[in-house]
Amino acid sequence: METWPTVELDPQEGYDMCFGCGKSNPIGLKIKFVWNEETKTASAVFIPGENLQGWPNYLHGGMTAFVLDEAMGWAAMFAGVHNITAKMQVRFRRMVPIEQKYLVSCRIARHTSRLIETEATLSDFSGNVFAEGTSTQFIIKSRESQN
Repeated sequence: METWPTVELDPQEGYDMCFGCGKSNPIGLKIKFVWNEETKTASAVFIPGENLQGWPNYLHGGMTAFVLDEAMGWAAMFAGVHNITAKMQVRFRRMVPIEQKYLVSCRIARHTSRLIETEATLSDFSGNVFAEGTSTQFIIKSRESQN
């Protein structure tokens, strides 16, 4: 029984509707990740609006986890693989005030032929860490396997 979808590494249709990074999703976050080749880190600026709050004036914890997961997926994409989160753990260090600018970043801690392990953080630009996440990503397709 097949449980993982067949996907293209650089899909042409539907990708713009991704809730995290899709440019065409009217309710999406439209987060734009960049890759730093030197540090092997995916990162993006994230400014949560009031529509993402849980407690008044603070980001919903599920959205915090979502943004970390998005960063972890992008780190794997920049490493040349399409992946699905198999396991994820989040540590919330402090509540995240909305309407402020944050840096979400992720690095690859380990990469095997079937799995990628990642470490991500959500911090402000003074270096205060608000949340940390780790994940194990199951590789469903790699750039090498497309050749």
